[in-house]
Amino acid sequence: MKILELKLPPLVQLLLAGAAMWLLSRVAPQFSFAVAGSWIVAVSLACLGLVIGLAGVLAFRAARTTVDPRFPDKASAIVTVGVYRWTRNPMYLGLLCVLAAWGIFLGNLVSLACLPAFVLYMNRFQIGPEERAMDSLFGNAYQTYKKSVRRWI
Repeated sequence: MKILELKLPPLVQLLLAGAAMWLLSRVAPQFSFAVAGSWIVAVSLACLGLVIGLAGVLAFRAARTTVDPRFPDKASAIVTVGVYRWTRNPMYLGLLCVLAAWGIFLGNLVSLACLPAFVLYMNRFQIGPEERAMDSLFGNAYQTYKKSVRRWI
């Protein structure tokens, strides 16, 4: 399965997961739910995701390191400031929040099953290879960072 590592940009993964969620909500309408004000929760969660993800991008830009996750070997710095004090992957956490918002907006329990699938895929095919590259580039400094900050939250 190594062939899938770092192949799909995370935004493509977001779109694929979002499309799968929509399809599942249409195929399994019996699992739909309605909660008063769910659109407020969905919009709030989507905004939170966008803020977290953008904070991650801006921190990478400020550190002058690559934002393109397909080429982690081009990283020039370990970013440990800002949102990176709480999560090693704020951009991916932001995407997960957006997907969760989409699932709440769709109002379907089956579509929400895509969230753990997204996390598992990201851990295996995106984050794992990125962390191996960071270990190779930055050694003990990255190991120390990994011990002090969780992968997601």
